[in-house]
Amino acid sequence: MAREQMALEQVVAAVVEPELGLTLGDIGAVRGVRSRRHRAEVALVLPVAAWPDQEGIRESVRAAAAGVDGIDDVAVEIGVMDDDDRAALRRRLRIDMEGADTEGSDADQGTNGANGHGHGDQGGQGHGEQGGHGHAHGGQGDEAQTPRFLRPESSTRLIGISSGKGGVGKSSVTVNLAVALARLGHRVGVLDADVYGFSVPKMLGADHDPIVLGDLVIPAAAHGVRVLSMGFFVPDDQPVIWRGPMLHKAIEQFLGDAWWGEPDLLLVDMPPGTGDVTLSLAQVMPRSEILVVTTPQPAAQRVAQRSAYAARKLRLSVRGVVENMSWFTGDDGQRYELFGSGGGQALADDLGVPLLGQLPLVPALREGGDTGLPIAAADPDGEVGQAFSALARRIAGMGPARVYRRELAVRQTAAG
Repeated sequence: MAREQMALEQVVAAVVEPELGLTLGDIGAVRGVRSRRHRAEVALVLPVAAWPDQEGIRESVRAAAAGVDGIDDVAVEIGVMDDDDRAALRRRLRIDMEGADTEGSDADQGTNGANGHGHGDQGGQGHGEQGGHGHAHGGQGDEAQTPRFLRPESSTRLIGISSGKGGVGKSSVTVNLAVALARLGHRVGVLDADVYGFSVPKMLGADHDPIVLGDLVIPAAAHGVRVLSMGFFVPDDQPVIWRGPMLHKAIEQFLGDAWWGEPDLLLVDMPPGTGDVTLSLAQVMPRSEILVVTTPQPAAQRVAQRSAYAARKLRLSVRGVVENMSWFTGDDGQRYELFGSGGGQALADDLGVPLLGQLPLVPALREGGDTGLPIAAADPDGEVGQAFSALARRIAGMGPARVYRRELAVRQTAAG
Protein backbone atom coordinates (compact mmCIF):
# COMPACT_ATOMS: atom_id res chain seq x y z
CA MET A 1 0.00 0.00 0.00
CA ALA A 2 2.83 2.40 0.81
CA ARG A 3 4.33 1.86 -2.65
CA GLU A 4 0.93 2.40 -4.26
CA GLN A 5 0.43 5.58 -2.24
CA MET A 6 3.82 6.94 -3.26
CA ALA A 7 3.17 6.15 -6.92
CA LEU A 8 -0.18 7.92 -6.75
CA GLU A 9 1.32 11.02 -5.19
CA GLN A 10 4.04 11.16 -7.82
CA VAL A 11 1.78 10.79 -10.85
CA VAL A 12 -0.76 13.31 -9.56
CA ALA A 13 1.92 15.89 -8.73
CA ALA A 14 3.39 15.43 -12.23
CA VAL A 15 0.15 16.31 -14.08
CA VAL A 16 0.65 19.55 -16.01
CA GLU A 17 -1.84 22.35 -15.36
CA PRO A 18 -2.41 23.76 -18.88
CA GLU A 19 -3.02 27.42 -18.04
CA LEU A 20 0.38 27.88 -16.41
CA GLY A 21 2.21 25.03 -18.09
CA LEU A 22 3.53 23.90 -14.69
CA THR A 23 2.82 20.71 -12.79
CA LEU A 24 0.19 20.52 -10.07
CA GLY A 25 3.00 19.83 -7.63
CA ASP A 26 4.90 22.94 -8.75
CA ILE A 27 1.96 25.26 -8.14
CA GLY A 28 1.01 23.72 -4.79
CA ALA A 29 -2.34 22.45 -6.04
CA VAL A 30 -2.23 18.96 -4.49
CA ARG A 31 -3.90 18.92 -1.10
CA GLY A 32 -4.25 15.21 -0.55
CA VAL A 33 -3.90 11.84 -2.26
CA ARG A 34 -4.94 8.56 -0.73
CA SER A 35 -6.02 5.12 -1.84
CA ARG A 36 -8.51 2.72 -0.27
CA ARG A 37 -9.69 -0.56 -1.70
CA HIS A 38 -8.55 0.10 -5.27
CA ARG A 39 -10.02 3.61 -5.16
CA ALA A 40 -7.91 6.79 -5.36
CA GLU A 41 -9.16 10.00 -3.77
CA VAL A 42 -7.43 13.20 -4.88
CA ALA A 43 -8.01 16.66 -3.41
CA LEU A 44 -6.82 19.66 -5.43
CA VAL A 45 -6.97 23.43 -4.92
CA LEU A 46 -6.79 25.95 -7.76
CA PRO A 47 -6.04 29.67 -7.43
CA VAL A 48 -9.58 30.95 -8.08
CA ALA A 49 -13.04 29.43 -8.28
CA ALA A 50 -13.35 30.35 -11.97
CA TRP A 51 -10.04 28.77 -12.97
CA PRO A 52 -10.23 27.67 -16.63
CA ASP A 53 -10.62 24.09 -17.84
CA GLN A 54 -11.20 22.47 -14.47
CA GLU A 55 -12.86 19.48 -16.08
CA GLY A 56 -9.80 18.96 -18.27
CA ILE A 57 -7.57 19.03 -15.19
CA ARG A 58 -9.89 16.58 -13.46
CA GLU A 59 -9.74 14.18 -16.42
CA SER A 60 -5.94 14.41 -16.64
CA VAL A 61 -5.62 13.55 -12.95
CA ARG A 62 -8.06 10.66 -13.31
CA ALA A 63 -6.12 9.27 -16.27
CA ALA A 64 -2.79 9.58 -14.44
CA ALA A 65 -4.06 7.97 -11.24
CA ALA A 66 -5.88 5.19 -13.10
CA GLY A 67 -2.54 4.18 -14.59
CA VAL A 68 -1.21 3.14 -11.19
CA ASP A 69 -1.37 -0.61 -10.57
CA GLY A 70 -4.22 -1.56 -8.28
CA ILE A 71 -6.35 1.55 -8.91
CA ASP A 72 -9.74 0.90 -10.50
CA ASP A 73 -11.63 4.06 -9.56
CA VAL A 74 -10.53 7.70 -9.15
CA ALA A 75 -12.39 10.54 -7.42
CA VAL A 76 -11.10 14.11 -7.84
CA GLU A 77 -12.31 16.97 -5.67
CA ILE A 78 -11.36 20.54 -6.63
CA GLY A 79 -11.39 23.43 -4.17
CA VAL A 80 -9.99 26.97 -4.05
CA MET A 81 -6.69 28.16 -2.63
CA ASP A 82 -6.75 30.38 0.43
CA ASP A 83 -4.96 33.73 0.65
CA ASP A 84 -1.70 32.21 1.84
CA ASP A 85 -1.73 29.63 -0.97
CA ARG A 86 -2.25 32.34 -3.57
CA ALA A 87 0.49 34.50 -2.09
CA ALA A 88 2.88 31.53 -2.21
CA LEU A 89 1.93 30.80 -5.83
CA ARG A 90 2.41 34.42 -6.82
CA ARG A 91 5.87 34.46 -5.22
CA ARG A 92 6.74 31.19 -6.93
CA LEU A 93 5.71 32.59 -10.33
CA ARG A 94 7.60 35.83 -9.72
CA ILE A 95 10.73 33.92 -8.80
CA ASP A 96 10.41 31.86 -11.96
CA MET A 97 9.75 34.96 -14.08
CA GLU A 98 12.54 37.08 -12.70
CA GLY A 99 15.07 34.62 -11.38
CA ALA A 100 14.99 36.33 -7.96
CA ASP A 101 12.76 36.39 -4.89
CA THR A 102 10.36 39.32 -4.92
CA GLU A 103 8.31 38.40 -1.88
CA GLY A 104 8.59 41.95 -0.54
CA SER A 105 5.64 42.93 -2.72
CA ASP A 106 2.85 40.83 -1.28
CA ALA A 107 -0.18 42.28 -3.01
CA ASP A 108 -2.50 39.30 -2.65
CA GLN A 109 -4.82 41.30 -0.41
CA GLY A 110 -6.41 43.04 -3.37
CA THR A 111 -4.86 45.86 -5.39
CA ASN A 112 -5.56 49.53 -5.18
CA GLY A 113 -2.86 50.27 -7.68
CA ALA A 114 -1.26 53.60 -8.20
CA ASN A 115 -1.96 53.15 -11.87
CA GLY A 116 -5.70 52.81 -11.55
CA HIS A 117 -8.60 50.62 -10.60
CA GLY A 118 -7.72 47.38 -8.82
CA HIS A 119 -9.76 44.45 -7.56
CA GLY A 120 -10.30 43.62 -3.93
CA ASP A 121 -11.43 40.07 -4.63
CA GLN A 122 -8.68 37.51 -4.43
CA GLY A 123 -7.53 36.56 -7.89
CA GLY A 124 -10.44 38.35 -9.50
CA GLN A 125 -10.98 38.65 -13.22
CA GLY A 126 -9.06 41.10 -15.34
CA HIS A 127 -11.72 43.66 -16.20
CA GLY A 128 -10.95 47.17 -15.02
CA GLU A 129 -11.89 50.74 -15.74
CA GLN A 130 -10.10 52.88 -18.24
CA GLY A 131 -8.22 54.62 -15.46
CA GLY A 132 -5.92 51.63 -15.12
CA HIS A 133 -5.50 47.92 -14.92
CA GLY A 134 -6.70 45.26 -12.55
CA HIS A 135 -3.10 44.15 -12.25
CA ALA A 136 -1.63 47.44 -11.13
CA HIS A 137 0.98 47.42 -8.39
CA GLY A 138 -0.26 48.04 -4.92
CA GLY A 139 2.44 50.58 -4.32
CA GLN A 140 4.13 48.30 -1.77
CA GLY A 141 7.38 46.46 -1.94
CA ASP A 142 10.25 46.54 -4.38
CA GLU A 143 10.06 47.29 -8.06
CA ALA A 144 9.68 44.18 -10.17
CA GLN A 145 12.75 43.06 -12.02
CA THR A 146 12.94 42.61 -15.76
CA PRO A 147 11.42 39.23 -16.70
CA ARG A 148 13.96 36.72 -17.92
CA PHE A 149 12.45 36.47 -21.38
CA LEU A 150 13.17 40.18 -21.98
CA ARG A 151 16.83 39.92 -21.04
CA PRO A 152 19.57 39.79 -23.70
CA GLU A 153 20.56 36.22 -22.86
CA SER A 154 17.02 34.85 -23.30
CA SER A 155 16.20 32.59 -26.22
CA THR A 156 12.72 34.14 -26.58
CA ARG A 157 12.19 35.87 -29.91
CA LEU A 158 10.20 39.09 -29.70
CA ILE A 159 8.52 39.77 -33.05
CA GLY A 160 6.57 42.93 -33.75
CA ILE A 161 3.96 42.69 -36.51
CA SER A 162 3.85 46.14 -38.05
CA SER A 163 2.12 48.07 -40.81
CA GLY A 164 2.05 51.67 -41.91
CA LYS A 165 -1.73 51.83 -42.05
CA GLY A 166 -4.83 50.07 -40.82
CA GLY A 167 -6.96 47.77 -42.91
CA VAL A 168 -4.22 45.50 -44.25
CA GLY A 169 -5.08 42.57 -41.97
CA LYS A 170 -2.19 42.97 -39.55
CA SER A 171 -4.12 41.57 -36.57
CA SER A 172 -5.43 38.65 -38.63
CA VAL A 173 -1.87 37.85 -39.65
CA THR A 174 -0.69 38.08 -36.04
CA VAL A 175 -3.39 35.79 -34.66
CA ASN A 176 -3.17 33.13 -37.35
CA LEU A 177 0.62 33.17 -37.41
CA ALA A 178 0.62 32.64 -33.63
CA VAL A 179 -1.75 29.69 -33.95
CA ALA A 180 0.31 28.19 -36.79
CA LEU A 181 3.50 28.52 -34.71
CA ALA A 182 1.80 26.88 -31.73
CA ARG A 183 0.67 24.00 -33.97
CA LEU A 184 4.34 23.47 -34.85
CA GLY A 185 5.05 22.89 -31.18
CA HIS A 186 6.37 26.31 -30.18
CA ARG A 187 5.43 28.13 -26.98
CA VAL A 188 3.77 31.29 -28.25
CA GLY A 189 2.34 34.45 -26.75
CA VAL A 190 0.57 37.41 -28.33
CA LEU A 191 0.70 40.89 -26.87
CA ASP A 192 -1.98 43.11 -28.37
CA ALA A 193 -0.14 46.43 -28.26
CA ASP A 194 -2.72 48.12 -30.47
CA VAL A 195 -4.06 49.82 -27.35
CA TYR A 196 -6.50 52.08 -29.20
CA GLY A 197 -7.78 49.50 -31.67
CA PHE A 198 -7.56 46.23 -29.71
CA SER A 199 -9.10 43.25 -31.48
CA VAL A 200 -6.94 40.22 -30.73
CA PRO A 201 -8.96 38.64 -27.85
CA LYS A 202 -12.08 38.34 -29.98
CA MET A 203 -10.19 37.18 -33.07
CA LEU A 204 -8.29 34.53 -31.13
CA GLY A 205 -11.43 33.32 -29.38
CA ALA A 206 -10.19 33.71 -25.81
CA ASP A 207 -13.13 32.48 -23.74
CA HIS A 208 -11.93 33.71 -20.35
CA ASP A 209 -10.30 36.81 -18.95
CA PRO A 210 -6.77 37.00 -17.60
CA ILE A 211 -6.58 36.04 -13.94
CA VAL A 212 -5.15 38.47 -11.42
CA LEU A 213 -3.07 37.23 -8.50
CA GLY A 214 -2.20 40.36 -6.56
CA ASP A 215 0.25 42.28 -8.75
CA LEU A 216 0.62 39.46 -11.26
CA VAL A 217 -1.54 38.72 -14.30
CA ILE A 218 -1.88 35.31 -15.90
CA PRO A 219 -2.69 35.90 -19.59
CA ALA A 220 -5.68 34.19 -21.12
CA ALA A 221 -5.02 31.31 -23.49
CA ALA A 222 -6.70 30.00 -26.64
CA HIS A 223 -5.59 27.53 -29.32
CA GLY A 224 -2.32 27.01 -27.46
CA VAL A 225 -1.48 30.73 -27.48
CA ARG A 226 -1.22 33.03 -24.44
CA VAL A 227 -2.72 36.48 -25.02
CA LEU A 228 -2.91 39.80 -23.22
CA SER A 229 -4.71 42.87 -24.50
CA MET A 230 -6.32 46.10 -23.37
CA GLY A 231 -9.50 44.48 -24.68
CA PHE A 232 -9.64 42.41 -21.50
CA PHE A 233 -9.68 45.48 -19.29
CA VAL A 234 -12.10 47.90 -20.95
CA PRO A 235 -15.51 47.31 -22.53
CA ASP A 236 -15.60 46.86 -26.30
CA ASP A 237 -17.43 50.14 -26.84
CA GLN A 238 -15.22 52.25 -24.57
CA PRO A 239 -12.46 54.27 -26.24
CA VAL A 240 -9.00 54.45 -24.71
CA ILE A 241 -7.96 58.10 -24.59
CA TRP A 242 -4.42 58.16 -23.26
CA ARG A 243 -1.27 60.16 -23.72
CA GLY A 244 2.08 58.58 -24.45
CA PRO A 245 3.31 58.06 -20.84
CA MET A 246 0.20 56.04 -19.96
CA LEU A 247 0.62 53.91 -23.06
CA HIS A 248 4.24 53.29 -22.13
CA LYS A 249 3.27 52.21 -18.62
CA ALA A 250 0.60 49.87 -19.98
CA ILE A 251 3.12 48.19 -22.29
CA GLU A 252 5.58 47.83 -19.40
CA GLN A 253 2.93 46.20 -17.23
CA PHE A 254 1.70 43.89 -19.98
CA LEU A 255 5.26 42.61 -20.31
CA GLY A 256 6.64 42.84 -16.79
CA ASP A 257 3.61 42.03 -14.65
CA ALA A 258 2.31 39.08 -16.64
CA TRP A 259 3.10 35.38 -16.40
CA TRP A 260 4.25 34.65 -19.95
CA GLY A 261 6.49 31.84 -18.79
CA GLU A 262 9.47 31.86 -21.15
CA PRO A 263 7.89 31.63 -24.60
CA ASP A 264 9.79 30.63 -27.70
CA LEU A 265 8.14 33.50 -29.55
CA LEU A 266 6.16 36.51 -28.35
CA LEU A 267 4.32 38.21 -31.20
CA VAL A 268 3.37 41.85 -30.70
CA ASP A 269 0.42 43.19 -32.65
CA MET A 270 1.61 46.76 -33.12
CA PRO A 271 -0.68 49.69 -33.88
CA PRO A 272 -0.58 51.19 -37.37
CA GLY A 273 1.88 53.98 -37.95
CA THR A 274 4.97 55.08 -36.08
CA GLY A 275 3.71 56.63 -32.83
CA ASP A 276 4.16 56.26 -29.09
CA VAL A 277 3.71 52.49 -28.85
CA THR A 278 6.48 51.87 -31.38
CA LEU A 279 8.81 54.05 -29.34
CA SER A 280 7.84 52.24 -26.14
CA LEU A 281 8.42 48.81 -27.65
CA ALA A 282 11.84 49.88 -28.88
CA GLN A 283 12.71 50.95 -25.36
CA VAL A 284 11.20 48.02 -23.47
CA MET A 285 12.01 45.34 -26.06
CA PRO A 286 15.25 46.43 -27.79
CA ARG A 287 15.79 42.91 -29.18
CA SER A 288 12.56 43.05 -31.16
CA GLU A 289 12.42 41.82 -34.72
CA ILE A 290 9.91 43.43 -37.07
CA LEU A 291 7.72 41.86 -39.75
CA VAL A 292 6.00 44.33 -42.05
CA VAL A 293 2.52 43.49 -43.36
CA THR A 294 1.31 45.06 -46.57
CA THR A 295 -1.11 44.38 -49.40
CA PRO A 296 -0.18 44.07 -53.09
CA GLN A 297 -1.24 47.59 -54.04
CA PRO A 298 1.59 50.14 -54.45
CA ALA A 299 -0.12 52.74 -52.23
CA ALA A 300 -0.16 50.35 -49.25
CA GLN A 301 3.43 49.36 -49.97
CA ARG A 302 4.63 52.97 -49.79
CA VAL A 303 2.88 53.53 -46.45
CA ALA A 304 4.18 50.27 -44.97
CA GLN A 305 7.67 51.34 -45.94
CA ARG A 306 7.47 54.17 -43.41
CA SER A 307 6.90 51.78 -40.52
CA ALA A 308 9.93 49.76 -41.60
CA TYR A 309 12.10 52.86 -41.80
CA ALA A 310 10.88 53.94 -38.37
CA ALA A 311 11.85 50.55 -36.95
CA ARG A 312 15.31 50.83 -38.39
CA LYS A 313 15.77 54.32 -36.98
CA LEU A 314 14.96 52.79 -33.60
CA ARG A 315 17.59 50.08 -34.25
CA LEU A 316 15.03 47.29 -34.53
CA SER A 317 15.77 44.52 -36.99
CA VAL A 318 13.35 44.33 -39.95
CA ARG A 319 13.32 40.63 -40.87
CA GLY A 320 10.89 40.44 -43.75
CA VAL A 321 7.63 41.34 -45.45
CA VAL A 322 4.31 39.51 -45.42
CA GLU A 323 1.90 40.27 -48.26
CA ASN A 324 -1.74 39.84 -47.28
CA MET A 325 -4.77 39.65 -49.60
CA SER A 326 -2.50 38.62 -52.46
CA TRP A 327 -5.20 36.92 -54.53
CA PHE A 328 -8.64 35.42 -54.47
CA THR A 329 -9.19 31.94 -55.89
CA GLY A 330 -12.54 31.73 -57.65
CA ASP A 331 -14.80 28.73 -58.05
CA ASP A 332 -13.24 28.27 -61.48
CA GLY A 333 -9.82 27.72 -59.89
CA GLN A 334 -8.44 30.96 -61.29
CA ARG A 335 -6.51 33.42 -59.15
CA TYR A 336 -7.83 36.97 -59.21
CA GLU A 337 -5.51 39.73 -58.01
CA LEU A 338 -8.17 42.04 -56.60
CA PHE A 339 -5.70 44.49 -55.08
CA GLY A 340 -3.10 44.45 -57.81
CA SER A 341 0.22 42.68 -57.54
CA GLY A 342 3.85 43.20 -56.73
CA GLY A 343 3.55 45.46 -53.70
CA GLY A 344 4.97 42.97 -51.24
CA GLN A 345 7.95 42.04 -53.41
CA ALA A 346 8.64 45.70 -54.21
CA LEU A 347 8.65 46.58 -50.51
CA ALA A 348 10.91 43.62 -49.70
CA ASP A 349 13.31 44.66 -52.45
CA ASP A 350 13.37 48.27 -51.24
CA LEU A 351 14.13 47.14 -47.69
CA GLY A 352 16.61 44.46 -48.71
CA VAL A 353 14.70 41.74 -46.82
CA PRO A 354 12.87 38.61 -48.00
CA LEU A 355 9.21 38.39 -48.92
CA LEU A 356 8.36 35.75 -46.32
CA GLY A 357 4.92 34.83 -47.53
CA GLN A 358 1.85 35.72 -49.58
CA LEU A 359 -1.55 35.09 -48.06
CA PRO A 360 -4.68 34.62 -50.16
CA LEU A 361 -7.93 36.44 -49.54
CA VAL A 362 -10.78 34.14 -48.55
CA PRO A 363 -14.05 34.90 -46.72
CA ALA A 364 -13.30 32.23 -44.11
CA LEU A 365 -10.30 34.24 -42.91
CA ARG A 366 -12.53 37.19 -42.08
CA GLU A 367 -15.25 34.94 -40.65
CA GLY A 368 -12.74 33.24 -38.37
CA GLY A 369 -11.76 36.60 -36.92
CA ASP A 370 -15.40 37.50 -36.30
CA THR A 371 -16.27 34.19 -34.61
CA GLY A 372 -13.05 33.67 -32.67
CA LEU A 373 -12.02 30.57 -34.60
CA PRO A 374 -8.84 31.46 -36.52
CA ILE A 375 -8.58 29.76 -39.88
CA ALA A 376 -5.12 28.43 -38.96
CA ALA A 377 -6.90 26.37 -36.28
CA ALA A 378 -10.21 25.71 -38.06
CA ASP A 379 -8.81 24.67 -41.45
CA PRO A 380 -5.03 24.18 -41.20
CA ASP A 381 -4.96 22.09 -44.39
CA GLY A 382 -6.88 24.60 -46.52
CA GLU A 383 -5.33 27.13 -48.85
CA VAL A 384 -4.90 29.85 -46.23
CA GLY A 385 -4.05 27.42 -43.42
CA GLN A 386 -1.22 25.97 -45.48
CA ALA A 387 0.02 29.46 -46.31
CA PHE A 388 0.19 30.34 -42.61
CA SER A 389 1.91 27.03 -41.84
CA ALA A 390 4.54 27.76 -44.47
CA LEU A 391 4.99 31.29 -43.12
CA ALA A 392 5.35 29.97 -39.56
CA ARG A 393 7.95 27.39 -40.61
CA ARG A 394 9.95 30.03 -42.45
CA ILE A 395 9.92 32.48 -39.55
CA ALA A 396 10.82 29.76 -37.04
CA GLY A 397 13.61 28.59 -39.33
CA MET A 398 15.16 32.05 -39.64
CA GLY A 399 16.27 32.06 -36.03
CA PRO A 400 16.73 35.25 -34.03
CA ALA A 401 18.22 38.39 -35.48
CA ARG A 402 21.77 39.29 -34.62
CA VAL A 403 22.00 42.18 -32.21
CA TYR A 404 24.99 44.41 -32.73
CA ARG A 405 25.91 46.46 -29.70
CA ARG A 406 27.39 49.89 -30.25
CA GLU A 407 29.96 49.31 -27.51
CA LEU A 408 31.32 46.30 -29.44
CA ALA A 409 31.91 48.24 -32.65
CA VAL A 410 35.55 48.63 -33.68
CA ARG A 411 36.24 52.23 -34.58
CA GLN A 412 39.03 53.16 -36.93
CA THR A 413 41.32 55.73 -35.32
CA ALA A 414 42.71 58.70 -37.19
CA ALA A 415 46.13 57.14 -36.98
CA GLY A 416 44.78 53.89 -38.43
